[in-house]
Amino acid sequence: MSWSAEFLPSIVGVTVLVAITTAVLWGFRTPHYFAPALAVLRGALQLALISIILSGVITDPLWVALALFVMFSVAALTAAGRIGWSPWHVELVFTAMALGIAVTLTVTFLTGAIEFSSRYALAIGGIVIGNAMTTATLAGRRFMEVTDERWETVEGWLALGATPRQATRQLTRVAVHSSLIPSTDQTKTTGLVTLPGAFVGAIFGGVSPLEAGRFQIVVLAAIMAAGSITAVVVVLGLAPVRTRPQVPS
Repeated sequence: MSWSAEFLPSIVGVTVLVAITTAVLWGFRTPHYFAPALAVLRGALQLALISIILSGVITDPLWVALALFVMFSVAALTAAGRIGWSPWHVELVFTAMALGIAVTLTVTFLTGAIEFSSRYALAIGGIVIGNAMTTATLAGRRFMEVTDERWETVEGWLALGATPRQATRQLTRVAVHSSLIPSTDQTKTTGLVTLPGAFVGAIFGGVSPLEAGRFQIVVLAAIMAAGSITAVVVVLGLAPVRTRPQVPS
C-alpha cells in the first residue's frame, strides 16, 4: 500500500472534523473561530516533523535530552504568553515548570516506578511537560481573573495593613484548586469515562493491559505532582500585587 493510500482516510477524517469545528464556531459567531483549525494544522505539521526526527534519535540519550529541552522551552514560553508577556512571567513559569517536572521525573525514575531509559524518559517527560504547561496557564490566568473580580476585597485588606501576599492568600488557593480540576477529573474518571492515550498506546504497542494500566497510573500521579508544584509556584510568584492585574485576553 502506498503512503498516500495509507494516510488518505486519516487526512479525510481530520479535514471533515476540522470543517465541523470551524462551521460550528463560525455559526455561533465565536471570536477567532479559525483558531482550532490552525491549531490542528500546526499540530499535524509538528507531529510529522517530530516523528521523522524521533525515529532516528529515540535511543540516543543526548538527542532525547535535547528533544525534551525543546519541548520544555516551547511549553514554558507558551504558558508565559498566556498569562501576559513580561521577563518576570517568563522567568516565573520557567522556574515553576522546571521545579515541578524535575521533582516528578526524579521520583518516578529513582523509585523504579518506570524504567529509566531514553524511550521512557521521552514518553513520560513529554506528557508531564505538556500537562505542566496547561496547569501553569490555568493557575496564572485564574489567579489574575479572581483577583480582578475581587479587587475591592484585596484593596480593603491592603487598607487594613495587610501585605500584598496576605491580601491575596485565599485567592491563590482558589487559583491552584481551579488549575488542577482538569487533571483531577481526568485521573478520577480514568477507566470509567476515558481511556488515556498512554494506556491505549501501550496496548496498541503490544503491552499487556495490566502493564499498560501500571504505566498509566504512574503517569497520572506524575501529572498531578508536577501540576501541583507548578501551580503553587506560579501563583506564589504572582500573588504580591499592589495594583489591579490586567487579565490577558
